[in-house]
Order: sequence, then C-alpha cells, then structure tokens
Amino acid sequence: MSVPPSKRILIRRGRVVDPAGRHEEIADLLVEDGRIREIGRISKPQKGQDIEEIDAGGLLVAPGLVDMHVHLREPGNEEKETITSGSAAAVAGGVTTVAAMPNTAPPVDNVASAEYVILQGARAGKANILPIGAVTKGRAGVELAELGRLAQVGAVAFSDDGAPVASAEVMRRALTYVKMFGKPVIDHCEDKDLFGEGVMHEGAVSTRLGLPGIPAVAEEITVERNLALAEATGGHIHIAHVSTAKAVDAIRRAKARAVRVTAEVTPHHLALTDESVSGYDPVFKMNPPLRPRSDVEALIVGLADGAIDCVASDHAPHTREEKEQEFNRAPFGVIGMETMLGVVWTTLGKTRRMDWPTVLARLSAAPARILNLSSKGKIEPGADADIVLIDPKKEWTVDPATFLSKSRNCPFAGWKLTAKAVVTIVGGDIKLREA
Repeated sequence: MSVPPSKRILIRRGRVVDPAGRHEEIADLLVEDGRIREIGRISKPQKGQDIEEIDAGGLLVAPGLVDMHVHLREPGNEEKETITSGSAAAVAGGVTTVAAMPNTAPPVDNVASAEYVILQGARAGKANILPIGAVTKGRAGVELAELGRLAQVGAVAFSDDGAPVASAEVMRRALTYVKMFGKPVIDHCEDKDLFGEGVMHEGAVSTRLGLPGIPAVAEEITVERNLALAEATGGHIHIAHVSTAKAVDAIRRAKARAVRVTAEVTPHHLALTDESVSGYDPVFKMNPPLRPRSDVEALIVGLADGAIDCVASDHAPHTREEKEQEFNRAPFGVIGMETMLGVVWTTLGKTRRMDWPTVLARLSAAPARILNLSSKGKIEPGADADIVLIDPKKEWTVDPATFLSKSRNCPFAGWKLTAKAVVTIVGGDIKLREA
C-alpha cells in the first residue's frame, strides 16, 4: 500500500528570525507534517512532489505569536465574541496560539468546561486555543478549583482574572499546589477596597475630568503581596497587565532575589496614557486603567530590560451597546489581537527602542516559555510549524469595521501602523494569506 505524500510548504528567501535562539538569516524554510523540517538553502523539489512554495523575499519569517491573555467570552457571552470569531481574529493578527481566560459563564473551573474550550477551538480550525483554568471554584476566591484535573486535560495556567484572589491564604495554597504541575498562577493584581468605584487612573487628569480615580497603589500593594507569597512558597506567579512604575520595580527586585515571577504588559499600556480619556470616550476605559507618561516609560524600559517578560493583548470584547454608554457605566476592556503586532512595532520598533528579534521574543518566545509550550515560540527544526510571515514595512490604517472579531471596541481606530502579518501558518496549514 502506497503512502500518500506528506503536506509540505517551502518558504523561500525570507529573513528567518528565531527569537528563542537570537538568530536570524536569509534562508529557505521547509514545513512538513506540521513541523519545521529544514532551514537553509533548500534544493528545488523534484517534479511531482506535493509542495507549496511561498516567496518570502522582503518578509520576516518568525514564530507565530503567542497571546497568553485573551477573553473569548464563550461559553455564555457569545454576542461579544466566540471561540470561532476570536480564532479568526487571532490569525489575522499573526497569533497562532491563544490562552483563553476562564471568566466565562459558567467559568472554566472544571474538566468539562476546559474540554469544551479545547473542542470548540479544534472545531474553529484556526489558532491553537488553550484553556486557562480558574484558581477557585466559581472564581469566588474561597475554595480551590480542581487544579490537578484541569492541568491533566490541558489547562496551561490558572487565574481568577477580573476577580483577583483576595485571600492571601488561598493564594498561598494555590501557589504551593501548582508547583506539582509546573504551571503559573496568573493574577490580576488589584485591591478591591482601594479600587472602589474608580473608572480611570487617579491623578491630575481624573481630577480635571471629574471622574472617580483608581489609585496606582491598588495594583502595587497586591503585586508586593503576590511576590512575597511566591518567594515563600516557591510557586510561579505571573503578574497580568502590569501598569505602574512601582510594580515594574518590585518585579525587577524580586527577580534579582530569584523569585519565580514573570509578568506581561499590554500594547495599550505601552502606547496610550491617561490623557487619552480626556474625550470621555469609553473605548479608552480599561482595567488596569491607562496611566501617566512616567508609568508608560517605566513599562517600556521594563519590557526592554526583561523585568517584564512579554506582551499580551488582554483582548476583551464588548458589544457596541455596552461601550456606547456614558463613561462611568460602560464596562472596562478593549480588543487587541488584530492590532498587537502593529502597535508594538510602531511604538517600540520604529522609535528604535527595540529591534525585531527582541519584539518577537516578547510576543512569541517568552509567552511560550512562561506557559511551558516547548515546541512553540521558536524557529528551528522539529518545532511546531506555527509561523507568521510579517511585512515589516507595510503601512496600514486601523479600521475596526474590517476586523474579524465580533467586537469593535478598539482604542487604535484611525491609527497608521507599520508591520502586518501577511501569512499565518498553524500546524503546517495556511490559515491566513493576504492578497
């Protein structure tokens, strides 16, 4: 019985960038059976062989982006986003792996709900969809969820996300327990009492606008607590969407003490400040809130020097009706998977704060490492063929009306960005190809 030829893609003459190994070269790359098979000067295939060639001259050939903080809203809020629409938005932005937060309805706090996310991701057939399990049952902060069983079925991390674990004892037990599975606990660091009824950063701008403020210390005090608990337990704490200079400094000092801590920053916290709220447009309402320029500069420095490990979109879809309420009543959150690459490069690369290998490391290799995805975030033989071809000079204008996400709450509408994903390959299959 003859064996059918394997599915292969030959990418020609691209600038191959492996951020994990800090290596780049002009080369060909062969994909076979869902994996990277060869890199270098590859001979023309024999006539009749089943192979698709892509001319990548002038393009970057990089690992697919790994977005470790995404809200797909399914199950329970499919009017905002579904796993199918979110997967399509991901590959449009060059994201090949998505870690889905558990704040769904019902939450992902048991095996059945985690398996549902995995199954729906497979049915969507676009990006890799990986569930993040809840830390506590019902995300209520009282009793630990079935963390061991969630890890067994594929949960890559644990988080109660928008419902921060308020109890230090519950967090201590969670960090101790997850050491057995080699998974991080991701915490949205926020003291609810200090947060109060705030809707934006507490400072000069909130005073001028007459809007209730959220003090920076609401984040910073919880970051410090979590770092102390990680140091005491040896567990891995991941600080979500860092937004203040003091939080960056605390993380940097903890890393110097060998505390097991990693951290992420969002594109919107790198590119926008609290001045963006001056027009009272709820599209700029997010949690944590946009901070002053001094905090933004500290975030950029922290991302460049490694105090902050990676960039994550915190993609948070909402309906038009929700976001078109008055500022105080509108929900927190913005979408970001389709703009993440362009915003990060335009903000940090074009301004020479970072080069392409560093930007790609923060968008792919680092989140893959944090989530223990050993065959992702790298370009080397044997790695998964999750690949993005990027046109580094392509200029484009952000138009949310064209997005594949179901939602339109994007703070970058009308921005002119540079760099765009033009081909996205997941598991050796082409999922996006721009005309």
